Amino acid sequence: MTRMKHYKSAFDGQKAVILCNGPSLNGVDFESLDGVFCFGLNKIDLLFERTSFRPSCVVAVNDLVIKQNAGFYQSTDLPVFLDGFAARRHVDFAPNHIHLCSYEQGFSAQPEIYVSQGGTVTFVALQLAYYMGFSEVALVGCDHYFGDTGTPHKELRGGERDINHFDARYFANQAWHAPDLAMSEASYGLALQAFQQNGRQLLNASTQTRLETLPLCSLDAFLQ
Repeated sequence: MTRMKHYKSAFDGQKAVILCNGPSLNGVDFESLDGVFCFGLNKIDLLFERTSFRPSCVVAVNDLVIKQNAGFYQSTDLPVFLDGFAARRHVDFAPNHIHLCSYEQGFSAQPEIYVSQGGTVTFVALQLAYYMGFSEVALVGCDHYFGDTGTPHKELRGGERDINHFDARYFANQAWHAPDLAMSEASYGLALQAFQQNGRQLLNASTQTRLETLPLCSLDAFLQ
């Protein structure tokens, strides 16, 4: 709670970008994000060998993701927001780690107490962005489409290449949980309502997206 309170309203009136992990993330001009606060999600580090760009922080709450990517969370100097229960199982605690308490109770404006996962790590990042005071937030790489899915939340096994994320290695030959797109859409709706009621903007700046819950814009227009 002490570490979270350090972030409360720390970025009032500023813009933030949330880097979702769909294939369209590969089309983002990361140089344009220089000086912009960016939330990286889950296995965003797979991008690092291709660019010098680094997000401002990383958010991960899924148990399988944290287990598979524990080495990165353990070694990075970036601030890392992790589901506390999963993190205690797979990652040694570090000074740059902030453990979150997950509790499915709608959009949380008090993530130092709890966050709702809402079917997608993006929803957690949105709660953090709201808490930090960002007045304008845009998603990129939020394709909201999966070529191979199963029963929501069911554990699946990835094939030789992951076609659903920005890097073919993302869940290649690894366990992952089938997405719950309906739950995610409902969560995005809750986030949009929270932002708008507080006079803030929440937009979808993804170049390829099937998410219709959030207003669309281009990343260039958002940054300008």
